[in-house]
Amino acid sequence: MIRINPELTPQKLKPRLERLFQLSAGKIRAIEKAFDVSQGSPVFTVQGVYTGREWTDWTQGFMYGSALLQYDATGEEWFLEYGRRNTLERMAPHLTHTGVHDHGFNIVSTYGNLLRLAHEGKMAASEAETRLYGLALKVSGAVQAARWSPIRDGRGFIYSFNGPHSLFADAIRSLRSLALAHRLRHVLKGENDRRISLLQRLVHHAAVTAEFSVYYGDGRDVYDARGRVAQESIFNMNDGSYRCPSTQQGYSPFTTWTRGLAWIMCGYAEELEYLKTLSEPELNVLAAREKVDSMMLRAAQATCDYYLEQAAQDGIPYWDTGAPQLVKLGDWGSKPSDPFNDFEPVDSSAAAIAAQGLWRLGTYLQARSENTESARRYRQAALTIANTLFDEPYLSTRSEHQGLILHSVYHRPKGWDYVPPGRKIPCGEASMWGDYHARELALLLLREAKREPYLAFFTV
Repeated sequence: MIRINPELTPQKLKPRLERLFQLSAGKIRAIEKAFDVSQGSPVFTVQGVYTGREWTDWTQGFMYGSALLQYDATGEEWFLEYGRRNTLERMAPHLTHTGVHDHGFNIVSTYGNLLRLAHEGKMAASEAETRLYGLALKVSGAVQAARWSPIRDGRGFIYSFNGPHSLFADAIRSLRSLALAHRLRHVLKGENDRRISLLQRLVHHAAVTAEFSVYYGDGRDVYDARGRVAQESIFNMNDGSYRCPSTQQGYSPFTTWTRGLAWIMCGYAEELEYLKTLSEPELNVLAAREKVDSMMLRAAQATCDYYLEQAAQDGIPYWDTGAPQLVKLGDWGSKPSDPFNDFEPVDSSAAAIAAQGLWRLGTYLQARSENTESARRYRQAALTIANTLFDEPYLSTRSEHQGLILHSVYHRPKGWDYVPPGRKIPCGEASMWGDYHARELALLLLREAKREPYLAFFTV
């Protein structure tokens, strides 16, 4: 269980945040110089060098989005131009990619950040340029919403690359694409010109995920525990009925893959922030605001509480809560994480995502002036995690290593992660999503420390 440091503040972390972005600059430039984009997208490092891995092309947006976050944090024009140029030259095929649930990763990280920067006045952009970014976000939101599986009660979900039967916890963060397209007054048009509300699909996907992917300790199965998350939920597409939990990257359907847990934490917290900006008539046409807020808040709090119980003392989780050799680490929950152990790897990328979810949920509760004890607990937990991540052995300080945050894991069951000579498990490597989300977390906290506007994906 995490040991929360009550004394930390964003201001106290400011030196670490600034150091992170100093190191980050060299990492981004090194990847730009060395990586051959004709070979695909960078996914994770092997011996400190970013390499690709074919599965789905979901990380290219993090590559260019990282440069945009770097510019936001430092004001260095090279990073803006690098991120902007490559977004315009290379990201267009992702806009109409009908085969994935990853638009919230690729598109919001690039076109979304660019439109946000322009809206905030942080970069100069012509009206034609901002219209282009807006059009890209509209297209992306509609394409993502069209990847839709109906279920028996009239709701539905954005289905994963596994097919129409498969709901992934990961897809909760692609709701950002639907949110942005709706904010830009876009709709999806279906058969016979039927107008399909992107907001309605956002709410339905969130509700189905909350019901079937998140557990609440109410006895759904004998392994039910409040806050547990199933990475994948399987449905019978003949009648739209729910069948069972499953997983692709976790240990089992009845344990929790911690990066899937982190996606849920961050996704619901962000959507709660977004819903606050909608007018009552706009949301109430779908359901009472209280009902939608309650559904998302229940899922967010359950998963955040579970993460705090399952993380090591310093806030870093092991890759799966039921990883079979965790028992060999003894009372690992009462000790700092050990990325160099011989039995089970940690996942620093899950920590970076989870910390952002904790901070956003705490801030949301704080603004509502309710659950103030929980609000402070979540925010201090986020700072505790950041304090660990943004220092060695997690922060990558060697210039020859292209990764920023070390000890990330991609796909443990498939054995895709690099195991150094003399080691028994993966360690010492970084991932493109882990590095991106570490930068996003750092920027969120740095803005707070500098009393700048709050970082939100929907500020467009």
